[in-house]
Amino acid sequence: MSEPLQSTDFQPHLDQIFCIHLDNATSMDLQLVSVTELGAESQAGFRNPFSLHFLGTVSQQYLQQHTYQMVNEKMGTFDIFIVPLGVEAGRMRYEAIFT
Repeated sequence: MSEPLQSTDFQPHLDQIFCIHLDNATSMDLQLVSVTELGAESQAGFRNPFSLHFLGTVSQQYLQQHTYQMVNEKMGTFDIFIVPLGVEAGRMRYEAIFT
């Protein structure tokens, strides 16, 4: 994607799977569970800040805080910096913040 990602790019893809490709030729699926606008609207020409929350699969394998290549069937491929927040019902919750 050449344009900066916006919250509106992700809204239609709530509950869809986003695949993280790892260095060792394996992958991990994450489900997009929320898209949240953060704060007031930005000035013209700047992206409005937003956050994304993902849930991993039930697993003992978790992703570290890092930038990963992510693929969604409809959105395509892009890089995303995610942070693990903690386990929820056996699934790790991850967050990405865009400013």
